[in-house]
Amino acid sequence: MLPRRFRLPRVLIAETDPETQRRLKDWLKVLGYEAVITTTVGQALAELGRCGFALTFLDPNLDGQDGLDLLRQLQVRGGRPGPIILNASERDLPRVPEARMLGAQEFLCKPFQLADLEQVIKKVLLRPARTWPKGQDKEEGPARLQRELALCRSPRMRDVWVVMRQAAAVDVTVLIEGETGTGKDLVARAIHHFSDRCRASWIKVNCAAVPHDLLESELFGHERGAFTGAHRLKIGKFEAANRGTIFLDEIGDLHPALQAKLLHVLEDGTFSRVGGRAPVKVDVRVLAATNRDLEQEVQAHRFREDLFYRLAVMQIFVPPLRERMEEVPLLADYFVRRYAWLFHRRRFALSPLALERLGDHRFPGNVRELENLIKRMIILNDPALDRTPFRRTNKPEIAAPAAAPLCGNGHVPGTSAVPPTHLAESVASADRVPLKEIARAAARAAEREAIAQALEETGWNRLRAARLLKCSYRALLYKIKDRWFDARRRSHTDGRDQASKPSAPEARRPERARRPRRVFAVGDRSGEPQGASASPAGREDPISTPQLTWTLRGLMP
Repeated sequence: MLPRRFRLPRVLIAETDPETQRRLKDWLKVLGYEAVITTTVGQALAELGRCGFALTFLDPNLDGQDGLDLLRQLQVRGGRPGPIILNASERDLPRVPEARMLGAQEFLCKPFQLADLEQVIKKVLLRPARTWPKGQDKEEGPARLQRELALCRSPRMRDVWVVMRQAAAVDVTVLIEGETGTGKDLVARAIHHFSDRCRASWIKVNCAAVPHDLLESELFGHERGAFTGAHRLKIGKFEAANRGTIFLDEIGDLHPALQAKLLHVLEDGTFSRVGGRAPVKVDVRVLAATNRDLEQEVQAHRFREDLFYRLAVMQIFVPPLRERMEEVPLLADYFVRRYAWLFHRRRFALSPLALERLGDHRFPGNVRELENLIKRMIILNDPALDRTPFRRTNKPEIAAPAAAPLCGNGHVPGTSAVPPTHLAESVASADRVPLKEIARAAARAAEREAIAQALEETGWNRLRAARLLKCSYRALLYKIKDRWFDARRRSHTDGRDQASKPSAPEARRPERARRPRRVFAVGDRSGEPQGASASPAGREDPISTPQLTWTLRGLMP
């Protein structure tokens, strides 16, 4: 094989007509190109996944398939096809504008000659190259999927695989449920891999990661000019996944307005692009995943009941990692081999002590937590798990005080009022609790006590309390909210003596009694009102005569 610098530029030909294939191959060889011939969209995508091409020639009709599906797939999956030239016959000429909107740059009308081919190639090479999205990682292929499936050897996961293989054999919608990080994405990819659609496209959409006002355009596409900024036609994920599989992750976060449109697609396979009039029909298999209990969401009227039954034709529950702890050593070894090579620590290996500590952990974050923990261990070069930040959930946790009402002295009822110094001693008596957690708990308790005392002294005047504590008013408001002092204020108010509370008619704060208007004569320095009655009920007027005289003197010219 010739070295890469001596190889001819490669050209991809997606064509079904043998005569056109032969002529293109011979003429491109004369022009200095090496031709790679494919006859289906799947073969063309496979070649684009292996390498890039200088040019691509595309037939709109590929063995009964729509050749423009290749352009739709490139908009989603990405690749390096180079400038795309359409090989159109006379009956395909009406489809040329659509192909241009999808990314084709020029077209050749069959039958064409060598001069026509040379002229079109020169024309497209002089134009700026179109940029397509980056292709998928090579590790996302079947080889990685097989390696990860081999790690699931627990009885619980074997039951999942039995149901998964049965669901893959039938073209129905599947709802995958489980906690965050359990491997729902792996189950969805396995269903697609073992189904009849494995050679077609695989599209994944995270419904929680895209704002709901943009998700409709992302899923169903939009026409040119549909809204401000829609300068060209955009193909949605459903249209790009035609004859393939679309995976809707976090389906429980889907907006109610889009739930109705998704239900319509599941029923008859048709939808309309944003700003479009003509319906678009697709043949797509839908897989959905969620970490919520959709049955409770239906009862709370946050998820459509009819959509739930449409999605849950087959239901698969992925158990959490704490219920299949025998897989932890296998998963840990897999992540070490993978990321040690990626982070250039190829001699890194877990010690038996680290494996023992991992086996004692409950992993509330499931497989994703284990993966991230292994990454930190490799980066910090900590094979024994001594220096890596690690939350041991099987040990007694030192947490902040719960959001419960506080007593008048600023402590939670049912707990002892322990000063920060004694708190550190009581925390240190636990079973080897990390020093950072001890310091964090002591600091929070001391800060809570100081804020509570300042608020008591100022009668819950937060501005005066901020000055007393020598901090900003905004910082004090944040800490009051963070330390749950609203509950303290409510309990403090509710704990007052019931006899001191005013009755219902007197509950409002009484307005100050209006004082009689004071009328002063010009030049009067005594400050005594003329014609004013005495203070009611013998009360002394809080404003003294010298003060009034001084005020009037200051106001007079």
